Amino acid sequence: MNAINGATGSSNSFTSDAVALISEPNSGDDLTIGSGFKAQSFRARDIGETMDPLVMVDHFVATEPTFGVHPHAGMSAVSLLFEDSEGLFHNRDSLGNDFDLQPGDLYWLSTGRGAVHDEHPRPNSRIHALQVFVNVPQAKRFEMPTSLLVRSEDMPVINTAEYRVKVTLGESNGVRGATSPSTPMTMLDGSIQPGGRFSHQTAAKRGIWAQSIQGSIDVVIDETARHLATGQAIAIKCDGSAKIILSNPARESVHFVLFDGAQIGEPFVQDGPFVMGSQQQIADIKAAYKAGKLGTIADNR
Repeated sequence: MNAINGATGSSNSFTSDAVALISEPNSGDDLTIGSGFKAQSFRARDIGETMDPLVMVDHFVATEPTFGVHPHAGMSAVSLLFEDSEGLFHNRDSLGNDFDLQPGDLYWLSTGRGAVHDEHPRPNSRIHALQVFVNVPQAKRFEMPTSLLVRSEDMPVINTAEYRVKVTLGESNGVRGATSPSTPMTMLDGSIQPGGRFSHQTAAKRGIWAQSIQGSIDVVIDETARHLATGQAIAIKCDGSAKIILSNPARESVHFVLFDGAQIGEPFVQDGPFVMGSQQQIADIKAAYKAGKLGTIADNR
């Protein structure tokens, strides 16, 4: 069980009035499950309060079913498939959804008081994606579950000679995509050409996550710079509005993601797929799941 509070994390540094904290580049932890799931796993328990509102980010490749049917509660589970995925990612949940995610799609499951979920690659598929756990305020932890599916072809793209950025969720540079069903969030999936740069303006009280998916990238916010090697990420806590500039110093195109979410600013407890405000709430939700109160999925694969 992982208790997270405002004092967690030791790799953060103060920067300016607008940017309260910024982490050092983090490479995450290698995670392998079975023969069909490999990931770089990032956790708020390791990175600290700068990761708010994110609880977990797994950058993974999946080639066969791994987790089976499992519960979630008190958070949002977000799947963002990259365009180089091959094949289909079958999604089912206790909300009645049963569909295939295709390369470039996004699925946001706001689990609230509890839901049951299953995602797995279809045969002969190779899924390259992010699995993101997004926190919610304690006051919204027990709402009814909801979901949002955004197909790749419905995501607006900001395209210039220097960069191509998909607005998979939220808004950037005046371009608006779909709206999150729970925690306010912008999620950008982009590439930058050699020598190019992309900028994003944040509002106040936001948490920023910048991650290199492939290639080296420089990140500048206010007067603070961080260099990310392939696979590395940084987390930034903004008290005021700030401009984030991502640039490509390399000779090849780089692939990045940039998330911009409303800070929650509350302590929480994570235990696997559950995120709650206390250990007692964790015990209660586990008991509810054991009693079958989080719903079921029809076995109609």
